[in-house]
Amino acid sequence: SLRGSWRLRSGNGSVSLRAEVPGCVHTALLCRGLIQDPYYRFNDVMYRWISLDNWTYSRMFKTPFDVRKWQKVNLVFEGVDTVAQILLNNVTLGRTDNMFNRYNFDITSVIQEVNFVEVRFLSAVSYAAEQSRCHKAHSIPPACPPPVQKGECHVNFIRKEQCSFSWDWGPSFPTQGIWKDVRIEAYNHYHLIYFSITPFYAKSAQQWYLEVESIFDVVSSKPIAGLVSVNIPKLQTQQTFSVKLQPGEGSIVLLVNINKSAAVEAWWPNGHGKQTGYNMTTTFTMEAGCQIEKFSKVYFRTVELVQEPIPGSPGLSFYFRINGRPIFVKGSNWIPADSFQDRVTYDTLRLLLKSAADANMNALRVWGGGVYEQDEFYDICDEIGIMIWQDFMFACALYPTNQNYLESVRAEVSHQVRRLKSHPSIILWSGNNENEAAIASNWFSIPYPDIGVYVKDYVTLYVNNIREIVLSEDKSRPFIASSPTNGLESVREGWLSRNPYDTHYGDTHFYDYNSDCWNWTVYPKTRFASEYGFQSWPSFSTIEKVSSPEDWSYTSNFSFHRQHHDGGNIQMLQEIGRHFKLPQSPDPVKQFKDMIYLTQVMQAQCIKTETEFYRFSQSEIINGEGHTMGALYWQLNDIWQAPSWASLEYGGKWKLLHYFAQSFFAPLLPVAYEDKGMLHIYGVSDLHEDHKLTLSVVVHAWSSLEPVCTLDKEGVTVKAQSAVPIYKESISDLLERCRNCTRKSCVITFCLVGEDGLWSPRNHYFLSSLKDAVGLEKTQLSASVSKQDDIYIFVLQTTAIAPFVTLDVGSIKGRFSDNGFLMTEEKKMVVFYPWEPTSVKELESSLILTSLLDVV
Repeated sequence: SLRGSWRLRSGNGSVSLRAEVPGCVHTALLCRGLIQDPYYRFNDVMYRWISLDNWTYSRMFKTPFDVRKWQKVNLVFEGVDTVAQILLNNVTLGRTDNMFNRYNFDITSVIQEVNFVEVRFLSAVSYAAEQSRCHKAHSIPPACPPPVQKGECHVNFIRKEQCSFSWDWGPSFPTQGIWKDVRIEAYNHYHLIYFSITPFYAKSAQQWYLEVESIFDVVSSKPIAGLVSVNIPKLQTQQTFSVKLQPGEGSIVLLVNINKSAAVEAWWPNGHGKQTGYNMTTTFTMEAGCQIEKFSKVYFRTVELVQEPIPGSPGLSFYFRINGRPIFVKGSNWIPADSFQDRVTYDTLRLLLKSAADANMNALRVWGGGVYEQDEFYDICDEIGIMIWQDFMFACALYPTNQNYLESVRAEVSHQVRRLKSHPSIILWSGNNENEAAIASNWFSIPYPDIGVYVKDYVTLYVNNIREIVLSEDKSRPFIASSPTNGLESVREGWLSRNPYDTHYGDTHFYDYNSDCWNWTVYPKTRFASEYGFQSWPSFSTIEKVSSPEDWSYTSNFSFHRQHHDGGNIQMLQEIGRHFKLPQSPDPVKQFKDMIYLTQVMQAQCIKTETEFYRFSQSEIINGEGHTMGALYWQLNDIWQAPSWASLEYGGKWKLLHYFAQSFFAPLLPVAYEDKGMLHIYGVSDLHEDHKLTLSVVVHAWSSLEPVCTLDKEGVTVKAQSAVPIYKESISDLLERCRNCTRKSCVITFCLVGEDGLWSPRNHYFLSSLKDAVGLEKTQLSASVSKQDDIYIFVLQTTAIAPFVTLDVGSIKGRFSDNGFLMTEEKKMVVFYPWEPTSVKELESSLILTSLLDVV
């Protein structure tokens, strides 16, 4: 391995330092104290010079073996970011231009006892500009990001993380560096390059079988024969095959039948069963060369993307069947966890993914403007049951299709599919993010007569190249060309539908910052909601780390600088203003903290309303629309500390939205909405059996902790994996029944309870905006903290009903069992799960309790 310490120097040699590999220039400079935190204040703009320079990595290394004994020696780069010339002992081995490719250089004739390796980078920014200049055929929009993003241009001309040139939630840090492993490989006869296992279920034979694929570099000039044995002890399965490897890149595909008498446990998504994996050993014993032993974890699951006619509705369904069972997909969208990939550790990934599972998510979409994630990411998803919708890395742009570009993309797709296809968590390949929509809706104002050439480019790239490779490499999971798309209808229309946002087909992305987000009628009754969302600010403790006191106001230069979505800060104010009083505190820092709190309350309440709408639409068709089978809000995580659509802040802290997600994605949930003066409550269930439950509806006046009236409806049947109406009453009858109530003076809460300890979270429905609420009184909130084993117990007390009660312990890492809740009882117990050691004393001194009436 050539991991570890390298030399790094700037273009003119004026800066020279030690740098870690894997790594990048920015983190190397930071590590040596030559720059401040790149995320601090305005440093994203101050440090532009770093990505405009051309940096060189170099190091000496001794060859740890006798070169003469090996037929072939390779220098292998798992990832180079991005444009570089690779030299060994002053001999140019080749060039790199794709961050997502693995590069293999034959150094058999160049390697010596002591060697000098150099990786000479070219600025990604100047390379992208040069590529765009050289593309004479037709322009490839967009040229540059909107000015509010403070980004770089022509990112679509370089095969690099697209958001590294800026995005509407992230900074521009076009990194340079050796971002993955680099090593020397020496071998005789043959060498294993890729190894994958894909499960299939043969319905006719009622038997599982595995497709085991091995791809070799065969050095010998004639074929090599030998034996391959596959052993899965737990499934009493052992098979041996005679094989022959052809010279060059040889591949062998073995079909392993699983012993029929073995009880195979399938892999299930989170909330639907276990994620059972089996240990498997594959041994290659060839007539020449050494024996190779491969240890793998193998999982059994099938996936189908079902697109079929629905009675009473035009169009087609769009849902996933896992192991033959339809699954309502609940989750979010994943973006890169850091601008500097070398900082994304296993622990970073584990914390974020575990937080997704803890919020009852079963899926994430790896969005197409980031990176194909590291192996550990997918390993964790396999372990905890998170299904992955995997985009290819193309987003919100048109792309060139010249020969060099296509060859690079073909190598990228082939490498990534081979690397990732053994993971049961990946359930779908998707060609790009929003590029079908970009052409269909003509985002880039292309004159009508010229559209044809872009349509041709689109089909060339995503269909004739990407799709063709995916289908030849992986027959075990579905492929769609874009998101949003109309699925089979898009295919029928030549891969570009007239309206990819059509609710009767495929998936939709939906954003609306101008309507009232508490009004469910503005949301599309779509087959599958794969993106939707609202922004909020991260907590003060997160912002504090990268700002100075003069920045702590909603209208500061910093607040403006950090917001990369045009008009975003004003949109948040408008959404808040519909339902809440805006903060008026004379103390600017208090006002800033109040604003942060309200943006989080607003975001949580908006996405709750929208997600509950998607969930209660799963079993019905209304005016030809419905059967919604997926809700992935935008977005799960953050790349830096800034206002964004995320529910997890940079560093992993849960925003209120993430706490709300734990409830609105709960396996069992009652959901209320109002239509023409009627209150409807649905029972939504992801459980595999029907349940007879009691619906408990409680009405409180804002002015009292004593309920005004309660209603228990017994024997309510909530059907397995569906959403059914379980209660209906006109609001006026309800207010009449609870005599002292008006819309403004009362609030409704409700939950489902079963005899066997089964219960849903308690949900709430507001009858008016909270700024109009009558009888709400400022409460005295207090909390006592105690330790119990590895967790901490907070006992909260209130003197009055308190909406959106929030516990915040600043930068102490961990999460609460519940947060942002409506407190309708004097006492409530909340658990704190620490992610690092802390103490009662620390928690007590850090704790800030806030409820809606603390905002003044």
